[in-house]
Amino acid sequence: MFSKETYRNRRDELKKRVESGIILLPGNNDSSMNYKDNSYHFRQDSSFLYYFGLDEPGLTGIIDIDNNEEIIFGDDVAIEDIIWMGPLPKLVDKAKKVDVTVTKPVSELKNSIRDFIKEGRQLLYLPQYRAETIIKIEELAGINNPNINDFSSDKLTKAVIAQRSIKTDEEVEEIEKALDISYQMYAAAMSLIEPGIYEHQICGKVHGIVLANNSHLSFPFIFSVHGETLHNHSHNNLMEEGNLLLMDSGAESSLHYASDITRTMPVGGKFTGKQKDIYNIVLKAQLDAIEMMQPGVLNKNCHLRAAKTIAENLKQLGLMKGNPDDAVEAGAHALFLPHGLGHMMGLDVHDMENLNENLVGYDETVQRSKQFGLNALRLGKELKPGFVLTAEPGIYFIPELIDRWKAEKKLEEFINYDEVEKFRTFGGIRIEDDILITGSGHKVLGKPIAKTVEDVEAWCAK
Repeated sequence: MFSKETYRNRRDELKKRVESGIILLPGNNDSSMNYKDNSYHFRQDSSFLYYFGLDEPGLTGIIDIDNNEEIIFGDDVAIEDIIWMGPLPKLVDKAKKVDVTVTKPVSELKNSIRDFIKEGRQLLYLPQYRAETIIKIEELAGINNPNINDFSSDKLTKAVIAQRSIKTDEEVEEIEKALDISYQMYAAAMSLIEPGIYEHQICGKVHGIVLANNSHLSFPFIFSVHGETLHNHSHNNLMEEGNLLLMDSGAESSLHYASDITRTMPVGGKFTGKQKDIYNIVLKAQLDAIEMMQPGVLNKNCHLRAAKTIAENLKQLGLMKGNPDDAVEAGAHALFLPHGLGHMMGLDVHDMENLNENLVGYDETVQRSKQFGLNALRLGKELKPGFVLTAEPGIYFIPELIDRWKAEKKLEEFINYDEVEKFRTFGGIRIEDDILITGSGHKVLGKPIAKTVEDVEAWCAK
């Protein structure tokens, strides 16, 4: 937990931005897997964590802007709970750690909200993503369930996004802690992968490193020899000599700040000549994009820089043709790069995506494209000091996508389909790092994890 002054200052800043009304910030509850007492791993709502800091289920925060007061609603544990969970501090004592002096039992929450509404005061809440929280707001505010997010506050949402987008030094330090775990994860993975074993055998060992650091994954593992499937959560493949293994993973710090790293490594320890060619194009695309990252630059332009690098170099290999600038403008590169360069990162690995991805990644100046590939760019707007974002270009050979485009003769003035066919079983390569935008440029966060061909092969040989 940060200092109580941190949470006080965050709430005070939010009050200034929103100006009036009652802000309702529900925390998350335990969610059952297959019966009530067998719940999923608890993860607190990130906005509740940001403003109230308490990492446990059953809490709701109220920020009364008009009366300059905050209240945390929650219940102390009863003896029946103590038997199973042990003694826990009183809510009033926990609230003091985040500089909240007023606490009330959950049973008073509904009447408090109804009293606010009767007084004609505006109830403000963020868009919700959990069914149980939507039902909770329905009960509290008397809004019909399907319309809950229709009545969420745009002003509050934009204020929270603006505030959470700028990471303080102490937040960056937490991200670095998560990246320290990522370093251990990738060092282990590269030393363990070898032909003749299953993906899940390595996944289990790498996940064990996360747990041994008293941490959790920031999102489900992507660990597969089928890297052409962008979010491949299956770990059932037998790794064979010559496969490319794509690992996209992250950990959380103790305060739930995320890391998000991707590396692609050769099963057997050595890249083939063809794999080196594609790998080095992806690496150059990433480095070219990162080099552009500084305040005032549109991240959309960083994405397009990576796309152009890919188009230029695939042309040299004979897979693309024509003018690279024209090819990128037409979207021909998206056959190989059908996703965006990256996304914001912080308390969520896709930071604040639950609040409205377009509000997080775009603004009045930069609107989201409708073009295939470019429309998947989550962050297009101008970069500012304090942003933390990912840079993760890739090249993928997706047989189904190749077949569709080829049958449609799509953009064939830029794509040499005969050459592309020679790569249809290649798989995919992605390289990802986490970038802090500084006052004068950028910083790649975390200890360097092998990403040149030579360094990856060296780590695999250990």
